Amino acid sequence: MRIATLVLGFAAVTVAAASGQSPRSSPSPRPSTAKQAIPRTPEGHADLQGTWDFAQLTPFERPGAFAGKEALSEEEAETFAAQRVENSNKDRRDGGAATDVERAYNDFWWDFGTRVAKQTSLVVDPPDGRVPATTPEARARAAARGGRYDNPEERPLAERCILGFNSGPPMIPSAYNNNVQIVQTRDHVLIQNEMIHSARVVDMNRKQHLPASVRLLTGDSIGHWEGDTLVIDTSNFLKDGAFRGATPNMHLVERLTRVDEHQLRYDFTVEDPATWVKPWTASIPMVRTDELMFEYACHEANYALEGVLKGARFQDANAPGTK
Repeated sequence: MRIATLVLGFAAVTVAAASGQSPRSSPSPRPSTAKQAIPRTPEGHADLQGTWDFAQLTPFERPGAFAGKEALSEEEAETFAAQRVENSNKDRRDGGAATDVERAYNDFWWDFGTRVAKQTSLVVDPPDGRVPATTPEARARAAARGGRYDNPEERPLAERCILGFNSGPPMIPSAYNNNVQIVQTRDHVLIQNEMIHSARVVDMNRKQHLPASVRLLTGDSIGHWEGDTLVIDTSNFLKDGAFRGATPNMHLVERLTRVDEHQLRYDFTVEDPATWVKPWTASIPMVRTDELMFEYACHEANYALEGVLKGARFQDANAPGTK
């Protein structure tokens, strides 16, 4: 079950949960090196077209329980998925009224998927499966951005329904609308996310990025083929902090590999010396889906943004020492 229309009642979702369906394992962390018959375009390239589901129970960073362990057995993966489904069920009523309110919506509205990969985290490099530490400069920027509630423009892009919190780039599994449609021609590749219907066009002819003075909300993407893998190089981002606090100078390299008729492997590497102490890489399995893509109605009913600002004014009026 996916949600196409939802009143946005929170800024962003970073927790990992699942619906109550029976889990099943995804493919191994890396596609097989054996040559497999995959669909091809008239130009002979791997055909990546279609709608792909990247909902995933596998945690983005490796949990402490799996420290030092990169892969799970089939049985371990199934057990882990079942535990995630049970522990994250939004319809549970344990923990009291405050905990119940913090769950935001009941389980019907969420779609974290039912699949779990045999890898212990989506982050695969560094080898510990954890995003590298941020720089002091990045922490200072985050502190400066935090706590701004005077104008709508100061609130995060996802809260303002401008960019989806899982659409990226790069794309990361999240609470719902984990679908992406790829349309491929000889000269361009369109990547359209269901989350806030964000669309990105990858130029397959250009070899150089636009001048540094030209900035785009989702960056300037140019692509090329390395065998059956589409490599997308993106720079020239517009906004500071749009992806996990990165600067507009973030450099992103994405790789889309058609594993077989039903599976796609999505890898991305992020580099931003002003934000992380070293580059890092994540690897996410996607599966083909026959689900339709729907318009994501978000800002049309985003009364929560008005409520956020009103709440801040209430806090200002009732701050200690205020008459």
